Amino acid sequence: MDLIDRLRELALRLPKQLPHLSTEEATKTALVMPFIGALGYNVFDPMEVMPEFTADVGMKKGEKVDYAILRNGQPIILFECKWSGCNLDEQRASQLYRYFSVTPARLGVLTNGVEYRFYSDLDEPDLEWRPTQSMAYDMRSGPRPSS
Repeated sequence: MDLIDRLRELALRLPKQLPHLSTEEATKTALVMPFIGALGYNVFDPMEVMPEFTADVGMKKGEKVDYAILRNGQPIILFECKWSGCNLDEQRASQLYRYFSVTPARLGVLTNGVEYRFYSDLDEPDLEWRPTQSMAYDMRSGPRPSS
């Protein structure tokens, strides 16, 4: 089964799952972890997918990104998750941006489990980090260019 088939399979579950997801934690378990798994990562291997990855910012300790995809022990992709009923247009990616400033990750995802907004600075990694939304994927309708 290829990635598109795995994502379609996850999308088919949405109508039954969404009415039962009332918290961010429920969203992460029912929607985000399976999405990360569909991308080919083992969500049960903490050397590959680390939940609550520490990304302390300056004097502010205890800052944690919801999930970090790791390669050789270093984060390469960060996931910041919100509750499935959350409107991502009203959410700022500033929390995700802060995590980028203290990790080597260059790809970030802001998600409510239904919509996944991908941010990167891959085009200009040596400049001051100002990630741009490069793509969004809505589980109900598929990929779309960033707005």
